Amino acid sequence: MRYYIIAGEASGDLHGSNLIKQLHQQDVTASIRAWGGDKMEAAGATIVKHYRDLAFMGFVEVIKHMGTILRNISFCKQDILQFQPDVLVLIDYPGFNMRIAAWAKKQGIKVVWYISPQVWAWKAGRVKQLKRDVDKMLVILPFEVDFYRQKAYEVTYVGHPLIEVVAEARQQPITQSFSHKPVIALLPGSRKQEIAQKLPEMLKMVRLFPDYQFVIAQAPSMPEEEYRQWIKDENVLLVSGQTYNLLQQATAALVTSGTATLETALFGVPQVVCYRGNPVSYWLAKKIIHIRFISLVNLIMDKEIVKELIQDDLNETALKTELDKILHQATYRNEMKVQYEKLWNLLGSKPTSLLVAQEVIAIARR
Repeated sequence: MRYYIIAGEASGDLHGSNLIKQLHQQDVTASIRAWGGDKMEAAGATIVKHYRDLAFMGFVEVIKHMGTILRNISFCKQDILQFQPDVLVLIDYPGFNMRIAAWAKKQGIKVVWYISPQVWAWKAGRVKQLKRDVDKMLVILPFEVDFYRQKAYEVTYVGHPLIEVVAEARQQPITQSFSHKPVIALLPGSRKQEIAQKLPEMLKMVRLFPDYQFVIAQAPSMPEEEYRQWIKDENVLLVSGQTYNLLQQATAALVTSGTATLETALFGVPQVVCYRGNPVSYWLAKKIIHIRFISLVNLIMDKEIVKELIQDDLNETALKTELDKILHQATYRNEMKVQYEKLWNLLGSKPTSLLVAQEVIAIARR
């Protein structure tokens, strides 16, 4: 059968790649065309557009690049029609994928959405649109089942895909030791805007904690220069393709909000969550997004497990205070790790990628 998959971010590329592997195992005739990244391509998909050309974050940034976004949407529709898939699989990436889902429904194309849009945080009214346009919604956060049920939309919980990914990674030996000093991991994000906003603040910690080796995890889609321009003469290592190896040996981490906060928690690394965006985008986001937390760790646990330094609170003084607590207050550090274990248990241990592949194939065969 023919599968068309759309993922627009690094996390979608990771989860999409594991889905693709399972699709090939469950359906030996599978032909897969996709928007994604290197991991999805390596798993056996023909990549049409790389996610590094799609990642626009924030309201202002989206408006600035609206012409490019609209051209991408038009091209995507034409490409889907030409490929004639048995099913269209959308992975997160809501701003783009909701438009494609609405169009695909009108074309009579079956749609599976894997990793629900966070409509529980913004515009819950869009659930009506999802019910109309999506044949099967597969969610990865436990509370999403109840949220959708309250909206009279039955969805399927498949577990969180990071559990199986991290469980496997934690069993692997450390492939490279970065320093004889304790390591502090810096995960500044996978987009240019994120790196420019957060990495300079993170780097201010290097000279304040000279007994530690700071190591930056370079995103696979970002060239080295995007980091070097901020590192300058600081004693910092930059490593590519080794995020999990880095987290395996990190004592602490400074992490941009997003999937990386959950990955860091599942590796058991105490962290400080860092977020700063375009001021106008942030102001607009506060007007329409109604959630208590921005990190997945806190959202899933529904309480503050990790400290979130947002916008103006992301500054040298606050960052030093929080990092100092993690490194030197044993009670604070240990309690965070206890909560991490509870988080792992809450998410469970389902064979997520296999379950998703089975659901996708079932819809394709209808």
